Amino acid sequence: MGIEVRYASFLETKRLLWIVASIFVMVLIIQYFLFPSKGQVAAIQSAYSTVSANLTFSKTTAKTELSKTNDATIIEHTEIEDKFPQKVAHASEFVMQTPNVTSENNFVLDRITTTAAPQAISPLTSSRQNQSCLRNIPSVIERSDRARKNVASISQMNYMLQQSQTSFCSMKPRWSSVVDQELLRAKDLIENTPLLQSEPRLYAPLFRNLSMFKRSYELMEKTLKVYIYAEGETPICHSGPLDGIYASEGWFIKLLQENKRFVTKNPKKAHLFYLPISFRSLKLTLYVPDSHNRTNIIQFLSNYVDMIAQKYRFWNRTDGADHFIVACHDWAPAVTDEIMSNCIRSLCNADLRGGFQLGKDVSLPQPNIRLSTNPLAELGGKPASKRRTLAFFAGHMHGYLRPVLLKHWENRDPDMKIYGGITKASYLRYMKSSKYCICARGSQVNSPRVVEAIYYGCIPVILSDNYVPPLFETLNWESFAVFVQEKDIPNLKNILLSIPDKKYKQMHGRVKQVQQYFLWNIKPSKYDVFHMILHSVWHNRVFGVRPR
Repeated sequence: MGIEVRYASFLETKRLLWIVASIFVMVLIIQYFLFPSKGQVAAIQSAYSTVSANLTFSKTTAKTELSKTNDATIIEHTEIEDKFPQKVAHASEFVMQTPNVTSENNFVLDRITTTAAPQAISPLTSSRQNQSCLRNIPSVIERSDRARKNVASISQMNYMLQQSQTSFCSMKPRWSSVVDQELLRAKDLIENTPLLQSEPRLYAPLFRNLSMFKRSYELMEKTLKVYIYAEGETPICHSGPLDGIYASEGWFIKLLQENKRFVTKNPKKAHLFYLPISFRSLKLTLYVPDSHNRTNIIQFLSNYVDMIAQKYRFWNRTDGADHFIVACHDWAPAVTDEIMSNCIRSLCNADLRGGFQLGKDVSLPQPNIRLSTNPLAELGGKPASKRRTLAFFAGHMHGYLRPVLLKHWENRDPDMKIYGGITKASYLRYMKSSKYCICARGSQVNSPRVVEAIYYGCIPVILSDNYVPPLFETLNWESFAVFVQEKDIPNLKNILLSIPDKKYKQMHGRVKQVQQYFLWNIKPSKYDVFHMILHSVWHNRVFGVRPR
């Protein structure tokens, strides 16, 4: 009897070891065999031979091998928890906790307790599974001189956008839904729309494809339903600034929550899910001044997404690919890079070198709203014939580029009004009376001057490498703006003078026409910036959807 037991144990151990060996070899093949070199193939064959040759069929060896496997699993799990502590929730209850940090407005975020859905999938794990499918641009911000030389021109961005719309790889839903079929139907209708010659309020040269935009916008108005998560407390969630350079966050949250046309209370009918977070408020509330540490912010976002994934089933269906955020703060790309990497991110800091993904993410317009009660105050400027100043810039010396701009042009040429800080009155006067307004990057690629120039009838000169301009998937920016690479600062005046007067007047007229698509109205109207942002998110979701 003892011999039979030992023989059965021997066979079971042998089978287990062969399974372990097979898994080990499969992992090596997956990691190194996709694009193998001769050395990699030899290494795999050698590893396989070593595993096969050293298989022993004793209980001690089996336990040792299994122990190593378990230890490796524990180490990997511990590394994830160290990076994102408190990520793993109990099956029966999920507790969202944030550090007890007070800010200047004396806000303390209470913990939120919700009932968890069974067998919920970790958002961190699922997003990593799809990361290789989504990323075609490095996500690490490279600040070296070498990285700055790696510049995507506007024509290259156009090509990249076109490629992303035909080959973008969003996650395949884990289960089918009626809304996916509606999106696929909308995509087919948009792609096969008849040619449109003209349309009131829509001037064809301003758009990449007027016919497709018109059809897409009509289908958005007819079809789109957005579900807004009720979770989260103010001031971080459900509200945001209505003035200043981060006002796009607050105005979008406010207007979408008040909207009855697009918002649905039934998440099963939603084509998009909105995470109503103000990243400016998040920074003001949780960031410890001068700490240079964003852990509190990342922890909050991680807990928030986990709570959503545990309480609802919708995040897990697509790993967040049908969810979106609207974020104007500079830190948004970095703090959402892991946690919300699959989401559609509408970002002011739309940097190709900072993880912005053409075809998925949306470049968010960034105005500087001076009056929350009247966001369109001081709009307008002089006609083209009365603009005497060739080029104008004024601003604080944030980042590496602006000091270079001033070094070459400050007080060097009467046609080039290039300054550091000046008064608000002088700033507005120059913006409204200059032909070209230099929109030089600051600490990040974005600048509110891009939208300000449009507000004041000044042609934007975008001086920021790898910056994706607002609403890029819809608008033809080359028809009303000038793009100058950072290395060409010394030649800036010659570039502007090379533009014929006839073309300048044409571009000035187009700036005035495109202005309507950047206006924040207290009560939203057709084609204003609220609807254009929503359309860009809708557009990217339609062209990124994959059938089950």
